Amino acid sequence: MTTPAPAEATRSPLAALRGSLQQVLAFASLIVIVVFFSIASPHFFTSNNIVSILTAATVTGILALGTTFVIITGGIDLSIGTGMILCGVMAGVFLTYWGWPLWAGVAGAIVFGALLGFVNGVNIAVLKIPPFIATLGMMLIAAGLSLVISGTKPIYFNDQPAFQQIMNLSIIPGARFPLGVLLFILMIVVAAIVLSRTVIGRYTFSIGSNEAATALSGVNVTKWKIIIYSMSGLFVGLAGVLSASRLSSAQPTGGMGLELEAIAAVVIGGTSLQGGKGSIVGTVIGALIMAVLTNGLRIISVPQEWQSVAVGCVILIAVYLDMLRRKGA
Repeated sequence: MTTPAPAEATRSPLAALRGSLQQVLAFASLIVIVVFFSIASPHFFTSNNIVSILTAATVTGILALGTTFVIITGGIDLSIGTGMILCGVMAGVFLTYWGWPLWAGVAGAIVFGALLGFVNGVNIAVLKIPPFIATLGMMLIAAGLSLVISGTKPIYFNDQPAFQQIMNLSIIPGARFPLGVLLFILMIVVAAIVLSRTVIGRYTFSIGSNEAATALSGVNVTKWKIIIYSMSGLFVGLAGVLSASRLSSAQPTGGMGLELEAIAAVVIGGTSLQGGKGSIVGTVIGALIMAVLTNGLRIISVPQEWQSVAVGCVILIAVYLDMLRRKGA
């Protein structure tokens, strides 16, 4: 059986150049935004605020890393926000209610995220439910289960100081550089290697570029879609653990809206909503743009409602640029 070449490798040189230019444009936009807020407020470009930006980007960024694989296949996952909340609640159940050891509770929450992704993959690849509908249903299921399992009350980790340190522990003496940011960097490296150097990455691009041709070449598309969605769920589980650790509690409410931030980060970074194109580097740039924009607007005292308007405009611009690139590809 011949492994289909990923779309990235078969595009014309001009199309490949356009893709690279979009990443360069995204990075240049990030620099411009940083410079603007640095001039607008003396409190922006400080070591403490930079760490705050990285910390804020960690959870959304990890969600975006897993979502990158899904969107490259031409799919979508609207359940990652509430799924993350449910994984945090399950971490609380494992560690606080059931008394599991730290490593088992954390691993259990991450594996539970993979289970959510597996269910999404089965619904989409086996039952042929459109990704938008399948993951919309899972979004609502996860939101409801979070409330049911927790009894609609937060689960606190007061007796689990080690769990609280997973996100918040400072790993540099004398500097406030949390362990969660280091884990984010590690996940960036892992995701980049998987996407660019493994069979999962090759099939991710191939399915997104031409699913029918990939199936005709002998690839079990159903199996690989399930694997890709399950792997994305691992990132959801890890994000749930880090979010709960950061807050020192599992909050059963919320989560809706985080999926839009993660998807926005992926699209801003140049991954096409039509599938077949994307990169981890672009996603990281997109996540940083989202975090910097939100942080900067807050620092210069822009009202919350206008922050939402600004982020929405950025998303529309990113999608429009993707459409222009597709027309010229």
